[in-house]
Amino acid sequence: MTSQTSPSTQDTVAGLAGQHSRFLQFLRNRVDGPAAEDILQAAYLKAIERGAQLREAESSVAWFYRILRNAITDHYRRQASDSRAMDSWAAEWKEGYEPEIQPEVCACVNEAVQSLKPEYRAAIEQVDLHGESVEAFAHAQHTTANNASVRLHRARKAVAKQLTAICGTCATHHCIDCTCKH
Repeated sequence: MTSQTSPSTQDTVAGLAGQHSRFLQFLRNRVDGPAAEDILQAAYLKAIERGAQLREAESSVAWFYRILRNAITDHYRRQASDSRAMDSWAAEWKEGYEPEIQPEVCACVNEAVQSLKPEYRAAIEQVDLHGESVEAFAHAQHTTANNASVRLHRARKAVAKQLTAICGTCATHHCIDCTCKH
């Protein structure tokens, strides 16, 4: 605890920390995968930050369960938002798809993807190339959907950078005027 945390807040958080397994089980019953632990840690931080909001007549455990329920709601809202963003991106990508340039696109993208570090390559291959959902990819990788979304975003940026290095024309013109020799 920092010196800025009041003694009563320190006692409250210490008491809540002693019930870690109870709170974790509560979250695991409501959230799939490893996200439960992430949510719990974030809730503990929130409890430290907002400890002064605890009213004397209120049970610290009931107060903390309210923080956990709000965190679960926020988690599912973020997941829904991520899914909508990914669906939008996929729809935009499919609109610009031209079958006659597929061989050039595939050759350039394949070379770029193969040069990525393994966790980025897995994200691109499973989500973008094989159509797996971000949530399914996250579950398979034993991580949160948010972490998987960030990894996918970074992987896409790395592919774009590799495409520029491998075939500047393809990256600039989206493989319309591909001059790669694959």
